[in-house]
Amino acid sequence: MKDWLKWAVELQFIGQIELAYGRDVYDIERFERIRQISAEIMSVYTELEIEKVKEVFCNETGYQTPKLDTRAAIFQGDKILLVKEKLTRKWSLPGGWVDVNLSIKENTIKEVQEEAGLNVTCEKIISIMDRNKHNTPIYAHGICKIFVQCKNIGGEFKENIETEESDYFSLDELPPLAEEKNTK
Repeated sequence: MKDWLKWAVELQFIGQIELAYGRDVYDIERFERIRQISAEIMSVYTELEIEKVKEVFCNETGYQTPKLDTRAAIFQGDKILLVKEKLTRKWSLPGGWVDVNLSIKENTIKEVQEEAGLNVTCEKIISIMDRNKHNTPIYAHGICKIFVQCKNIGGEFKENIETEESDYFSLDELPPLAEEKNTK
């Protein structure tokens, strides 16, 4: 992670926490300024308008925690299921953001049904990763990626609003991957 990004993320984190827990009006004013500085750093280095940065980067309150992303690993022999995304035309494991009202298991089942048209059972969590340590580009917020090994129990792929294709691939024949979501 680039130093400027690391510093901006840390300043935003400190400001957000102190705005949630601070009580002194003078401290609150200083922490609002720290959060503003973090947004200004992001705006300068990303060339995004300051209001867009604030909307995306400084929009939460309370104690800052990583977002959760769940991905399904569904195997057929020595091949793994991937879906082709309409937006990027690249391939990824089916999955997505964990909905606030769903468990990891429930969300994984939902995402596989939506993106791959399959009904699955979740067998076990096989990996938990910090997205910014394994994927590019680096994001300004934390994401915890949870990979769940699933078993296909039926269904079939139907083109949908997110994905246009689904297929199984061996490690030596992987298509172009959506590296912001998964890696080889």
